[in-house]
Amino acid sequence: MVAILGLPNAGKSTLLNRLLGEKLAIVTPKPQTTRSRLLGVLTLPGAQILLLDTPGLHHGATALHRAMQEATEAALQDCDLALVLVDAARGWEPPHQALLERLQALRKPFLLVETQADRPAGGAPIPGAALERAAARLRVSALRDEGLGALLSAILARLPEAPPLYPADELTDRPLRFLAAELVREAAFQVLGQELPYQLGVEIRAFDESRPDLTRIAADLLVERASQKRIVVGAAGSRIKEIGVRARAEIEALLGRHVHLELWVKVEPHWTRSRPRIEQLGYR
Repeated sequence: MVAILGLPNAGKSTLLNRLLGEKLAIVTPKPQTTRSRLLGVLTLPGAQILLLDTPGLHHGATALHRAMQEATEAALQDCDLALVLVDAARGWEPPHQALLERLQALRKPFLLVETQADRPAGGAPIPGAALERAAARLRVSALRDEGLGALLSAILARLPEAPPLYPADELTDRPLRFLAAELVREAAFQVLGQELPYQLGVEIRAFDESRPDLTRIAADLLVERASQKRIVVGAAGSRIKEIGVRARAEIEALLGRHVHLELWVKVEPHWTRSRPRIEQLGYR
């Protein structure tokens, strides 16, 4: 098990997708896009790597924030090896130091991975103490596929021997309903941009695969206030329609068949503060 750790927008989900060769994790420019631990199974000749994508290191007091923090801690506890991602353009930041101390307390080996290495370096340099503790230091650019081979070699050299835990053709342990909900949320990020309410979630109400050529999906986009609902719906329903068009295309690519997608916007005050609700949505 390999935990992918770092600050928001450090490239964790992009790196996961590139290593897998499949789009599993949604990727947007908005911080804290990833809300839960996401397992990606990479099966190679003679090896199987379980990659754990995690929410970005952050602080917050709502049930959603706490669930995100717990997801990161669970990945730390479970992993055999950690990848500490440092955005080369932003450099070393205070949360990195706290993560380093937590890894040391748990006695977890880790690789320092400088991401977006094709961009000019910025911010504070990685301190000597971190370099001394790291098993290796690597530079990658996931978008350009640079350094990924060296990263895989460094991971494989440090994994314990064990039988595979998943079939060779399995990509994740998450159900299709969860992945479909994430793709709807990604489309909302793309369409709404800066107007996207942070308190936006997606719940799949129906997922009908009874026909081999068509999957019918109904989903609610959750917001906490009526004013947020107006933003998501848009003038004459223009935004919710565009979200549906984009999400349907991505879900069809995932499932390999036609999809009929119905979207509704539902006002649910304080859903981000309800632990049972957070767990129902799969953010745990």
